[in-house]
Amino acid sequence: MASALGNWRRHAVAALLVAAAFGCAALLASRTATYGAFLVAFAVWMGWFVLTAVDVIREAEF
Repeated sequence: MASALGNWRRHAVAALLVAAAFGCAALLASRTATYGAFLVAFAVWMGWFVLTAVDVIREAEF
């Protein structure tokens, strides 16, 4: 499990995508942009979660 969570590139890319989405929303300063940033953050989180879960299952010894 530690090696699945040790993929720092995945964490960095996810954090940068979310930060960029909220940065753009802050620059645009509209409710629609903020809503879009939340949607992007949710999609990034779901992608991160699925990829991490696949790594955990791949490394599990059943």
